[in-house]
Amino acid sequence: MTTSVSPADAPYRFFGLTVLRTGRLSPSLRRITFGGPGLDRFASGGRDQSLSLFLPHPGRTEIVVPVDENGEWFAAWRALPEDVRAIMRSYTVRAQRRAEDGTTEIDIDFALHEDGGPACRWAEAAAPGDQLTALGPAVEDNNGIRFHPPRDTDWVLIWADETALPAASAALEWMPAGTRARVWLDVPHTQDRLELRTTADARIDWLVREEGAPSAVEAVRAAELPEGTPYVWIAGESSEVRALRRHLVQERRMDRKRVTFVGYWRRGLSEEQLREQASRTAA
Repeated sequence: MTTSVSPADAPYRFFGLTVLRTGRLSPSLRRITFGGPGLDRFASGGRDQSLSLFLPHPGRTEIVVPVDENGEWFAAWRALPEDVRAIMRSYTVRAQRRAEDGTTEIDIDFALHEDGGPACRWAEAAAPGDQLTALGPAVEDNNGIRFHPPRDTDWVLIWADETALPAASAALEWMPAGTRARVWLDVPHTQDRLELRTTADARIDWLVREEGAPSAVEAVRAAELPEGTPYVWIAGESSEVRALRRHLVQERRMDRKRVTFVGYWRRGLSEEQLREQASRTAA
């Protein structure tokens, strides 16, 4: 493993993670609990807090992440051959807590698919003692959190598929008691319905695809939404997210500045291909 620590005042730094426990939450979700030296400096801001995981290539244990003294690691990582540099994937910090012995643990829930990529396959096979490297938050106020309802929000709308379900679940736990919310959670299987904890005044509809549930747009279009000023957070497969955003902004006339939309994945493309497309678009 080749890593170095970012400057002490940086919002992100590299952490070594060791698998402590694993457990199946549902057919589509597996929770992996990590520990590791230095995690006491990990500082999740909750909600949809993201971090980057670096995984070894199949059949290997070495995790190659070159980082210079200034933390300018990305260009050096990109310059390495694909079969050498660690595989990078983005995930949500589902929970962070202090264990009874004073050490810090974090939970990450992995969405599992039959045709899943390297992160999915790694998660399926993960066992206590396995190791990863993460680039995660060292301060709670960081730009890896996208769920930011403005102070004048009267109610919240959430749509998430199974890849964004951990983030939506964490956001529901974070919302102040009594917050009005309309929530749609889009999952593959009946057994993917989870018991969610929230003190918000939330109506939660599960859109189960094996039960013939409608699409995100169909479900939301048919709904009577609360009065007042909304805040919207929608995340999951990119084409579904874009279609739902168009409905909310163009048909529902919601203020686009109050709609947070995040494409966690795109059907038919890997994360590397998505990053490459984004780089070409920005160039």
